[in-house]
Amino acid sequence: MKRLKPEVDIVMDLLKEVAAANPGNSFAQSILIQYQERGGLSKKQLQGLYGKAERLPGISTAKLATLEAIILRKNEKTRSPKPEVKPLYEKDEKTGLQIRAILERFPEHKQVKYLQAKYENNEPLTSSEQLDLQRIIKALK
Repeated sequence: MKRLKPEVDIVMDLLKEVAAANPGNSFAQSILIQYQERGGLSKKQLQGLYGKAERLPGISTAKLATLEAIILRKNEKTRSPKPEVKPLYEKDEKTGLQIRAILERFPEHKQVKYLQAKYENNEPLTSSEQLDLQRIIKALK
């Protein structure tokens, strides 16, 4: 984040004021140390700092407004809902019945056995294979 005036650090000022007002508060002390070491705070930590600073008398409303603007500018991490899981290929029951009907009459029919293997392995039948199956059914009637 590029600041217009890098010597002005509202977050550090608020951290020092909150830590000075609550010397026994471990939260204020720990985020002060973290800010000094890492140079930044997460959105949740900034919201916690805002809550602590808001309750203290004597803190400038301009600094609170600036902190609120910094919080609003931070992006929020949200998880998208899991996508609905559906199978890649759904078997066509009509095709399965047709294949079984042909194999009942002609159990050694090689092309239909090949189509049955594809059908049982959840591989989609191409349009030409579908047409071949229809042609065989018509020939058997």
